[in-house]
Amino acid sequence: MSKLATLPGDDIRQIMWRYSDRYDLQMVVQSARGVARGHVARMVADGVRNTHEWDERKQSLLDAFDTSGLTALYMDTTQGGYIDGPKNFALSLTTFELSWVDAGAATCGLANNLALAPIHEKGTKEQRDHYMSISCPGEGRETWRGAFALTEPLPFVGVDTGILTSKIRVAEWKDGEEPLLHVDKRGRFITGMDFANFVTAAVTSDDPRIKGSCMVILEEGDPGVFDRGAPTLKMVHQLSSTRDPIMSLKVPASRIIGGYTVKDGVIVPNFSHAEIIGSVFHRTRIPVGVMSSAKLLSAVEPIIRYHRTRFRGGDAQPGTPRFDQGLQMKEDACQRLADLWACGEAGSSLGFDAARKADLLDPLEKDKEAQFHAQGITGPRAQMSALKKMEPQVLEYLNLLYTPEDKRDAARFAELSADIFVQSIVLDAETNVLIPACKLWCPGVGANMMREAVSLVGGYGVTEDCPGFLFQKWSDCQLEATYEGPEVVQRRHLTATMGNPVFLALMGHWIKELDALAETWPQAGTKALAQAMRLWMWTLNHLQNSKDAEGKKLFSGNRQGVTFPMADAISWIVAARSFVADVQELKLKGPENPLLAESLDDTLGFFADLLTLQNSRTAGEVARICAELVYGYTDAPEAGEFPALRASTDAALAGARLARDRAGEAITGVMIPEALDYPL
Repeated sequence: MSKLATLPGDDIRQIMWRYSDRYDLQMVVQSARGVARGHVARMVADGVRNTHEWDERKQSLLDAFDTSGLTALYMDTTQGGYIDGPKNFALSLTTFELSWVDAGAATCGLANNLALAPIHEKGTKEQRDHYMSISCPGEGRETWRGAFALTEPLPFVGVDTGILTSKIRVAEWKDGEEPLLHVDKRGRFITGMDFANFVTAAVTSDDPRIKGSCMVILEEGDPGVFDRGAPTLKMVHQLSSTRDPIMSLKVPASRIIGGYTVKDGVIVPNFSHAEIIGSVFHRTRIPVGVMSSAKLLSAVEPIIRYHRTRFRGGDAQPGTPRFDQGLQMKEDACQRLADLWACGEAGSSLGFDAARKADLLDPLEKDKEAQFHAQGITGPRAQMSALKKMEPQVLEYLNLLYTPEDKRDAARFAELSADIFVQSIVLDAETNVLIPACKLWCPGVGANMMREAVSLVGGYGVTEDCPGFLFQKWSDCQLEATYEGPEVVQRRHLTATMGNPVFLALMGHWIKELDALAETWPQAGTKALAQAMRLWMWTLNHLQNSKDAEGKKLFSGNRQGVTFPMADAISWIVAARSFVADVQELKLKGPENPLLAESLDDTLGFFADLLTLQNSRTAGEVARICAELVYGYTDAPEAGEFPALRASTDAALAGARLARDRAGEAITGVMIPEALDYPL
């Protein structure tokens, strides 16, 4: 039987999420938690969300972020910050803590980082030094804040980032002087506009003297119109500012993000707007995915409290099961909560896995670009061709990586491990699946599970004073599923990346790891996940090499009825696999922490049952999707190995419902605090 003495605390989370040796990140988490469960929670409890307008109370959030150090987190030490290097993991941790209470507050905190991201990723050195520094709180000066103005007022809400109607043209260009540009930008659903001092805006040329599209920095003091616009009448994320601005300004050409060159009298931006947002969104989507998973885990304690106290105040007497256990007398309430808990764990594991690997990849990408430049290999096509030629070395490296240390060629492994190109190719292949999967799966599946959270507290769930703000968290998920690219964008991304031979080779090694773990720790249910991976890989190969009854290729970019379900399936898989890896880490490193000595075995037993729940649910979803695709596009399928693979996947679910029984029973015995540590 599973046992769980208390809800998992920081000692467990720091091990699972790999920051037990990072005191700086531990302090960041505590700072964010203090703001979330104090300042933010009081605002939500007081009904500050109940207005579209940005008022003084909401403005106080910015001061709280400044004084806690969260505003400076995005900057390097030379710019006024306190952590150098990539910040994807740090930002995801702070987003998790803020979203534990309110995701709108988390979005408010991220808004300035999103505005700075185009400058950080593609800006000139002068642009980075200037805007990153003035956006960092400092003594005796105003802290500048920005907004990322991408989407436009196309019909309905502007979400198409590829279509621009905002224009840039030459206003004045004197011989020997820097050109002066006129920018007209109308934004839609722009976060942070209530307090933005500057905007990073996407525009396209309306002048033969400017080529293509670009992003440009606009400041509130520039000549012309800087109209913050009307508030967006959104029903969610009300602790973040969102407006529809209108700007018509004159700015120097040096404001083009990333700079420009002049060729034959034409201004040629060094980066198009698409190149910039591609580099920005690839990273910033991770914290948005983490938001939804944080909410699921935050819902566990309020739901347990509600269930146990459900009948108190009536005729139930202390000491009776009805008084002490309430709804936890019924297994349905406990087991549905176990399902929700497992989903929250998997989503959090996926998000933090993606963030950590993005941090590893960022410096490698910069080194790779520098080496390409030194070798004279420029342009995306030339670089892709060079990287493609290295695929054999990459596959060799993966084989060595997953070979026991005493059996592999140590010298060759060291050589490949030190190769920047090999390492960047591996991490790029993995993050190109993990990141869009995080943004697709966590808000998508998470929103459905948050509906379960609301239903688990009955009518209380749709009231404003529901413990844990569950209704607000559920409704907020709808924006997170759209923010920084809706589900369709993530599925398109996965369609292009999940078939990468390097990623598929990596999956092959994961399968072997899961098989080995199933032998040594069968309680974790990893056999089901391994079988789901095998089924998915077989189905992908089948679809790539098959045609429908009309002779049309099944797997292609425009065949979204085929590719998109496969994208959904791989997202389930990588979420479950990340959760497995985190619990493995706890199993390996937990014994080193004396504070966990007495309870570690019970905690691991409970997590093993949650793993079994999530792995079996994943196997079921993957099997359903694959069966529909293999059998659904032909009247007389040549199924090959599929029936046997499907049968073995189903058989691997053995014991999954028993694990659900145990997890539900464990929830009835876990100790929780007398009250939530933030206001109701």
